[in-house]
Amino acid sequence: MGCFTFLKAMMFVFNGIIFLAGIGILGVGIWVKVDSGSVLSFLGKIENVPPEISQVLNVGYLLIAIGALLVVIGFLGCCGAVRESKCMLLLFFLIVLLVFIAEVAGAVVILAFQPLVSPNLFAKVGQAASDNIKSSYGRNADLTGLWNSTMDTLKCCGFNNFTDFRNSPYYNSSTSMYPPQCCGNTNNPCNQTVAENTMTAGCFPKIKSLVDGNTVVIIAVALGIAALELCAMVVSMTLYCRIKSTMA
Repeated sequence: MGCFTFLKAMMFVFNGIIFLAGIGILGVGIWVKVDSGSVLSFLGKIENVPPEISQVLNVGYLLIAIGALLVVIGFLGCCGAVRESKCMLLLFFLIVLLVFIAEVAGAVVILAFQPLVSPNLFAKVGQAASDNIKSSYGRNADLTGLWNSTMDTLKCCGFNNFTDFRNSPYYNSSTSMYPPQCCGNTNNPCNQTVAENTMTAGCFPKIKSLVDGNTVVIIAVALGIAALELCAMVVSMTLYCRIKSTMA
């Protein structure tokens, strides 16, 4: 009986962690979709952007789906263990197994399509973003506000650097001035000389640096979730069999 109680407690703890992880992933997914200053959302509005980059916009929906599933299976696992419900435990196991298979398949797909993330693709995206800035920044209020929000948040300037704003409507209407973010938001006019001396990094290099710097954390979290799912499946089946034998 002591072993049985221990398995129930382990099942509850494992699924409690999965439940909390699901809430966290769900929150991140919702944040990605509702953040109006997100560069991901901005990329989806750029004209002539390469079609491959549009898949990035699905990340938010993917996180929401995975987070919601983890919340459901965590709830089923906890209730199944506490109530000693074989039906809930079996349903929990099947859903976790399907999620685990889907995660493995998703990792394989990401690795298979990794060649799409090439310097050539980045060059196309950069050119499309630069062209969009030159044609609309200072003329289109929505795009201008979106760029300003992004630059203020990330402390960056343009997609590549300040030269992206050259010959834009803002540049032409302000007598060859650049946005103040390109000069560190100083009170001095942001002209060519000040922008060159400040050399504020572009938003794309800033984002790439953030992603590269957190790659280990992202991988560790993914592996941790996968390990928890495997442990939860093993414990759920052991508990399922134990319940069955005690009721025989």
